[in-house]
Amino acid sequence: MSDKTHSSINTDIVKLVTEGIQERKGKKITHIDLSGIESAAASNFIICEGTSTMQVSAIADSVREYLLKEAGIKPYNYDGYQNSQWIVIDYGHTLVHVFLPSERMHYNLEELWSDAPMTEIPDLD
Repeated sequence: MSDKTHSSINTDIVKLVTEGIQERKGKKITHIDLSGIESAAASNFIICEGTSTMQVSAIADSVREYLLKEAGIKPYNYDGYQNSQWIVIDYGHTLVHVFLPSERMHYNLEELWSDAPMTEIPDLD
């Protein structure tokens, strides 16, 4: 796969994940571009938060349903529904993290990957 093709797939999945998050009013969406960091588990982290465990699982469901409906993309795996404080969805090159605010602060992935380019996506409201 050429860099250009990889780049456009990256852009598309980031856009689709963002739209899936916004469908359920997920907040504070951050895209971390890890493509330049060899030790990173994925090329993209997309991080957001919901205000309750119910909203966190609704956002994660929305992302999974949206990518399946819009692009036929299924996740390789997902985890965290047991307590819905932090759900991660694995799309291979892209990992989606849906947090409760307290869990997001505790794990602070943005700080962990602060050497990577970050894009904050404005909340819709």
